[in-house]
Amino acid sequence: MIAAFSITPLGVGDSVSEPVAEAVRLVRDSGLPNETNAMFTNVEGEWDEVMSLIKACVMTVAEIAPRVSVVIKIDHRPGVTNALQGKVDAIEQRLHSE
Repeated sequence: MIAAFSITPLGVGDSVSEPVAEAVRLVRDSGLPNETNAMFTNVEGEWDEVMSLIKACVMTVAEIAPRVSVVIKIDHRPGVTNALQGKVDAIEQRLHSE
């Protein structure tokens, strides 16, 4: 499965980069395929490991922020691997074949 998630610390002042960086550090250290962009972090793996990672990220941010907002979008396709890169590759292939 692929999960796209965004964690927003609330009540920490003007900048949220420090608590968000701590969450991204957990994702990168997880060993799961992942990518981070300006709005979301995408991670690929089995259901339990991805959801456990997201929970760990939320709990880490909650140590710094009194309130945490979380948005999660999931693409659940059992048996599919390397979808994080495969989806992008499919689009790139179509863009370059026209």
